[in-house]
Amino acid sequence: MSLIKSISGIRGTIGGRSGEGLGGVDIVKFTAAYAEIIKRANNNRPGKIVVGRDARLSGKMVDHLVTGTLMAMGFDVINIGLATTPTTELAVTGEGAQGGIILTASHNPVQWNALKLLNEKGEFLNDAEGKEVIRVAEAEDFTFADVHDLGHEYKNDTWTDRHIEQVLALPLVDVEAIRNAGFRVAVDAVNSIGGVAIPRLLKKLGVKEVVELNCEPTGNFAHTPEPIPENLTGISDLMKTGVADVGFVVDPDVDRLAIVMENGEMFVEEYTLVAVADYVLAHTPGSTVSNLSSSRALRDVTRAHGCEYSAAAVGEVNVVTKMKETGAVIGGEGNGGVIYPELHYGRDALVGVALFLTLMAKSGKSVTELKAGYPQYAIAKNKIQLTPELDVDAILEAVKVKFSNEEITDIDGVKIDFDDSWVHLRKSNTEPIIRIYSEASTMERAEELAREIMAVISEIAGK
Repeated sequence: MSLIKSISGIRGTIGGRSGEGLGGVDIVKFTAAYAEIIKRANNNRPGKIVVGRDARLSGKMVDHLVTGTLMAMGFDVINIGLATTPTTELAVTGEGAQGGIILTASHNPVQWNALKLLNEKGEFLNDAEGKEVIRVAEAEDFTFADVHDLGHEYKNDTWTDRHIEQVLALPLVDVEAIRNAGFRVAVDAVNSIGGVAIPRLLKKLGVKEVVELNCEPTGNFAHTPEPIPENLTGISDLMKTGVADVGFVVDPDVDRLAIVMENGEMFVEEYTLVAVADYVLAHTPGSTVSNLSSSRALRDVTRAHGCEYSAAAVGEVNVVTKMKETGAVIGGEGNGGVIYPELHYGRDALVGVALFLTLMAKSGKSVTELKAGYPQYAIAKNKIQLTPELDVDAILEAVKVKFSNEEITDIDGVKIDFDDSWVHLRKSNTEPIIRIYSEASTMERAEELAREIMAVISEIAGK
């Protein structure tokens, strides 16, 4: 069993003993701690909290526990039901709520679930706030409301449509151009809420034909849900038959967008943000931000537009903080996460789909033609499973020393920048692993670089 408490929320495998996984007691304890933090920030006056969830199998159970706990803490719950992560974020501000909880383990497999915690802006709690939630939970330093002050639950299933309407209203989303292009679009939504939201968005955008794959929101994921190439053979094979001009793949909570080209090859999730940023910068010049594990291609495209690029630590809240500092017009993460502040400060696959289709329609180019126009890098994504005897901090420090002659960035793990490549090592916020991302001009060189680093780690760990 696993329970991970990090800047990405409280995430764990369902079941097991308390404290070893995300069991019922853990869900109640962390929800109560979050509610206590929100209550204290509002002069001990509980108001409204929005709750939304993806379609995973444990969703209803977690929903009942979270909603009941919030009511027991004196909060009214606006329960928007099955909803994407960005939809829930928008609902927080739209409902004038004091916060929100998203019940999703994002790209993790079916046995996982999580509490993603939002502030009154519909943005993730920062590191200090997250640590305070953990402290309060562990100390059980929270107080439930008495019987006359219990909260109530209000259900509202309108927010998916309201989210779509806000996307359609964005100045850079050209519905007429998309409709006139007569696109055929394939969608793989891994049997979660994206199977409702993305086809509905596409039809509102005027897409000529939508080919649905794994769009029934049963929670029985048809494949490993992380939208990376090795998990997307089904839609790749489908695209090779010529049924669509572009394929879109989302993770279970729809904050990540991967794109499949018309020939069945991957556009590569790193280039989702690159392409969308290229379109946005062409119309609204400004700075951009991505995290340290994202492709250099965004930096190159940004500079080609005469604009400035900045890197942030991994984690949506870190990217958002840097975007606000720099006034970025577009940003996100190389995992397919697009953050477009014109709508809100959150990764949003619906925004990504609408802007990418507008780019296709206005450029008149196929997806393969678009890809060919961007700087060509290959990024390898490897990982090492953590074991109790591995001292991650000691390993990262030793790697820094070994490569001290190179450009080192240590705001999030260790990133080593070489002239024509880079490698980034960091402990995951969402899984018990060390992530090793490496980028070079070819996949062969990127994988070779990763093997070299993993050999160094093995040598250090063996000492």
